[in-house]
Amino acid sequence: MKIWSGLFTALITPFDDQGALDQAGLRLLVRLQKEAEVDGLVVLGSTGEAPTLTSEEKEIIIRLTKEEAGSLPILVGCGGYDTQKVIENVHQAAHLGAQGALIVTPYYNKPTQEGLYLHFQALSRASPLPLILYNIPGRTGVNVLPETLKKIADLPSIVGVKEASGNVVQMGDIIAEIKAARPSFSLFSGDDIFTFPLMALGGDGLIGMSSNLIPRLMKKFMSAFQVKDWELARTLHYQLLPLFKGVTMETNPIPIKAAMQMAGLPSGSPRLPLTPLSPVFRETLTNIVDRLYEKT
Repeated sequence: MKIWSGLFTALITPFDDQGALDQAGLRLLVRLQKEAEVDGLVVLGSTGEAPTLTSEEKEIIIRLTKEEAGSLPILVGCGGYDTQKVIENVHQAAHLGAQGALIVTPYYNKPTQEGLYLHFQALSRASPLPLILYNIPGRTGVNVLPETLKKIADLPSIVGVKEASGNVVQMGDIIAEIKAARPSFSLFSGDDIFTFPLMALGGDGLIGMSSNLIPRLMKKFMSAFQVKDWELARTLHYQLLPLFKGVTMETNPIPIKAAMQMAGLPSGSPRLPLTPLSPVFRETLTNIVDRLYEKT
């Protein structure tokens, strides 16, 4: 039986005007997601600017999100390139009440495919939580090949993958070679813009960022797939496409945080080394927000 599927929002981390964690803003954002009936939340990911957060802030974010989310599943970004430290992160997330962990593949040091497998093998053996592997070679520098993922998917604690390679052929290979043998294994799109093709191929959901801004419309989009209303899903895909492009105009989460500011939602500017949205993109993004946010 599949543990998770559907729409999971990779939450931003809102900051106040002084750059401090906006706790009240975070609570509001979680409540809005819950009211929109998303299927789950992800905190401390790249959209949440996890590398810029202190250990104390990370603990506060998990606790507050858990308090507001109630029974809504919460996945915590626990990845890194030190296997032992990642294990410690997963145990802390479990202690704070998370239902699962999202594990980005080790970055910077570029492990071999065997190193990737052994990393996740060690995590699987030590983890008290179900784990979703996060493959995003554009950020990590290493792609988890389907044959490697097939081995990793056989490990007991590994329940799915967030696939952000941008490679539709690879997504199809995962479905044909892994999900066919293990139907309970969840395949999530890691890119909003690839949701339609991935779901058409047989994927299970999206872990995305656009639902920070328009959770109700994104839930409607995902629900169309779940009832196999492909015409509605296609219509919504093209309606949402400008936003999907807009949130990748600059490095995530710069555009989505700017869009949320434009909509009057808690957000704040990103922390350095990320910067506010470049002026050249502001008018385009403003027009996108004006067209879509009022419809949520």
